[in-house]
This record gives sequence, structure tokens and C-alpha cells, in this order.
Amino acid sequence: MAPRPERRPPGQVLPVFPWDTIAQARTRAAAHPDGLVDLTVGTPVDPVAPVIRDALAADSAFPGYPTTAGTPALRAAIVDSLARRYGVTGLTADAVLPAIGTKELIAALPTHLGLGQGHRVVIPEIAYPTYEVGALLAGCTVIRADSLTQLGPSTPHLLYLNSPSNPTGKVLGLEHLRKVVGWARDRGVIVAADECYLGLVWEGEAPSILDPRVSDGDHTGLLALHSLSKTSNLASYRAGFVAGDPALVAELLEVRKHSGLMMPLPVQSAMVAALTDDAHEADQRERYRARRDLLRPAVEAAGFRIDNSEAGLYLWATRDEPCRDTADWFAERGVLVAPGEFYGPRGSQHVRIALTATDATIDEAVRRLS
Repeated sequence: MAPRPERRPPGQVLPVFPWDTIAQARTRAAAHPDGLVDLTVGTPVDPVAPVIRDALAADSAFPGYPTTAGTPALRAAIVDSLARRYGVTGLTADAVLPAIGTKELIAALPTHLGLGQGHRVVIPEIAYPTYEVGALLAGCTVIRADSLTQLGPSTPHLLYLNSPSNPTGKVLGLEHLRKVVGWARDRGVIVAADECYLGLVWEGEAPSILDPRVSDGDHTGLLALHSLSKTSNLASYRAGFVAGDPALVAELLEVRKHSGLMMPLPVQSAMVAALTDDAHEADQRERYRARRDLLRPAVEAAGFRIDNSEAGLYLWATRDEPCRDTADWFAERGVLVAPGEFYGPRGSQHVRIALTATDATIDEAVRRLS
């Protein structure tokens, strides 16, 4: 009888959870006489718009199971909002799919696309950690690369883009995106573009991977990942979606149906309201813009350089020293920031400073930096 293979807990293949490594800095910052100013995690702090809460409540009595594919109203709202807000054309209802938060979608994406041992997944050199986590959980090989030339003759199976970037706020332009799409099509590579910060651009323009100027109206092999956590303050609702290649979306739908990954119906209704109403989104964007306009000059006046950061909810700051030293400098002033190495080795001399704090908290951070 063959020996039974040992079980390998999935956590053994994963990196250390980064937020567990800043306990000492958190303790130091919390010891400040005026308390802790936490500018690490990008979690919303502003109220959910009444139009969204009313929609949630209106369907809260529904007792049955929702559908994984989403209601017809939700699918139509996704298609319409992408066209209205970001100029994405050519989508149909079968080319979109709700997700129970975009992080869940990213963590499961390689597995749900049938990738595993022997498959290669490309992520940005400075990247949201869940791209790597999802690939490792599937058993894939992870490659960090920001340019196609870094990949040489190898052909990966899945390539992640993130524009605007978390954490750097960098935006990829039309020509860059067109080049990636053309290269991927020639090689049969799936491109997954994380566009969760597309609605929070402060300088210039951030095109979607599905923009006809990028894709020429052909979404084959392309997936755009979106979230309402940032633009509509719906982090607690777990409201995201994927859009793009109908064939790939159909694959994801089939797996998610079998897995029971169904967004609660009241949340689907809330998403319809959020995607239909542009006024609350514009109001929230201006709140973040005002906080950025206060915090950025204060960080620069304190001796830091802000790199990229033309979009998104963070300042990517450095004074060309190890990021843990920078984090300690902030902690001495009672301000907690995220070390850039959380996002990859190339972030080792930066920190990420979140704009997702109340007006009063941002004012206090500015006061301390001054």
C-alpha cells in the first residue's frame, strides 16, 4: 500500500501577512500623546450614500437564493456605468459578472481559470499582494515584471495589470496598454487589469483595458476587475465585478455557480443604485481630492518626494532610505504608514500613505508633519 501523502496547509506557500510585521511601529505610533493617526489601510471612512442604503433596505426582505450571474438589472447597470463613466463600449450582459469583493475574485482567479502547476502568472514589480497570493494558492509560478522585454521569449498564461496602481498611483497610458494587449493576443495570454481606482484620477487620464482605443473593440482575452469599495464607500458590502471577454466570464460563472459564490440580493440592489447614481461618486471623489491637496504638500514640506501618485487613494513617498526607517520616522510622530516592501522588493525605499481618513484625521496628520 502506497504511503499517504502528507497534507500541506495552503498557508505554508504564502508570504508572511504583511500587516502583522508592523506591530512595533503601531505600538510606537499609538504611544503618541495625542493618539494614533492611522494612514495605512485604504478603508473608507465616509458614510454610504442614502440612495445606496435605501436600495439595500428595499430588498432586505427577500428570502430566496440570489443568482451567481447577478440580476438583469445589475448586469445592465454594470454595462451602462462602464460606458458612461469610462467610455467602454461593446459589452453585453453576458460579459459581466458580480464578485463578492474584488479581493476574493483576484485571490481565486488563477484557480478559476484552470491554472496551476507549471503555469506562469506575471504581476507588477510593485503590486497589490493578492495577485501573488492567488497565483501561489493555485500552484503557479509568479514572475514580477513591468515590461514585456523582461519576460524574454517566455509566454506566461496570465498577466496582471494595475492602472491606476495600488500602491504607487501610477497610470498606464494608451500606447502602453495597446502594446500589452497586442503582445498578449499574439501569444494567447489572458490579461487581467485591476481597475479598482479608475474612478479616482487626479492628473491626466486613466484608460480602461476595455476602452476601444486600447482594445479596438475586441475584448478577447481581456478581463477588467472593478470595485465599489473606494468610489462608493462599499467596502463592507463586498461589491465588485469583472467585465470583458464573454468566453472567460462564462468560465468564471460556471465555476462560481458550483462554488456557491453568490452576491446577496440586497447587495446586488445596492450596487445597481451605486452604479446608476453618479452624483454620490463625484462627491466622494472631491472629498478625497481635498484631503490629497492638504496632505501631499505637508509630506513634501517634511522632506519627502512623492513619486507617481497621479491617481488612487495613496501617496507613494520616499526620502531614499529603507522604508522601515521612514515608517519609524512617521511612527515617532504618531502617524502609521505602510512600508513599501509590502508590495514587492522594488518598494523597499517608499512608504504608502493613505488618503482614506476623516478630514479631522488628515488635519491632525498635517499638523504633526509641520
